[in-house]
Amino acid sequence: MNKHLDSHIARKRFGQNFLTDPNIITAIIDCINPLSGDHIVEIGPGQAALTQGLIASGARVDAIELDRDLAELLRIDLAKYKNFNLYEGDILKFDLYTLLLNDKTHKLRLVGNLPYNISTPLLLKLFDNIAIISDMHFMLQKEVAERLVATPDNKQYGRLSILAQYYCEMQIVLDVPPTAFNPAPKVESSVIQLIPHAKPPVEVKDLELLQQITAAAFNQRRKTISNSLKELITAAELQQLQIDPKLRAENLTLAQYAIIVNYLNR
Repeated sequence: MNKHLDSHIARKRFGQNFLTDPNIITAIIDCINPLSGDHIVEIGPGQAALTQGLIASGARVDAIELDRDLAELLRIDLAKYKNFNLYEGDILKFDLYTLLLNDKTHKLRLVGNLPYNISTPLLLKLFDNIAIISDMHFMLQKEVAERLVATPDNKQYGRLSILAQYYCEMQIVLDVPPTAFNPAPKVESSVIQLIPHAKPPVEVKDLELLQQITAAAFNQRRKTISNSLKELITAAELQQLQIDPKLRAENLTLAQYAIIVNYLNR
């Protein structure tokens, strides 16, 4: 029990839903499998439901908390642990490389229960830092987790699916009901594991252009690919690349988007 942390009331503006189900907490820790010698970064430790299991493994745990009041309570209740460090701030503005200043040998293992409103921008930021990440385990809204692992010809397949699949191997490892939280959210949640590829599955010569093209394609996902990308490439050029111009954004594979990017990058 954390007598100070347990008194904190969840705040809507921070998207706080605190994990309270001990069985789910144990299951998530088992999925993460923290080990002594690991360098774990926890995003939004909240009331320390996962934090204590991570600390108990002997891993170095660096936690980043935005809520100033909660950060103060975390300092009080977890001060006794030598392998725990707390950073107060916004993960979207936080420089992860600073955590490696005294750690030249390890990559970071990232974990967290991510608020829905920052999950997409945060994942995009983390993909930019993929070189220093060994794996990630995140609790997300189930719909977002399903979007990440979605395949072509599926309505959930989108820009985030393509970018995530370029960077990582992914699987949903656990579904979590609303009753596992206080307050209970109105949506189902899932824990997803993301492991960066040793080598990306396709060659992409310009990652910014991949982001630009997928954004243009999926912003008008009901249009054909030749219509949504007409400012960048013609229907004739798509045919030359053996891509049917009548296909929609959700029908193209990561490999086909890579072909378009590499053609435009010549």
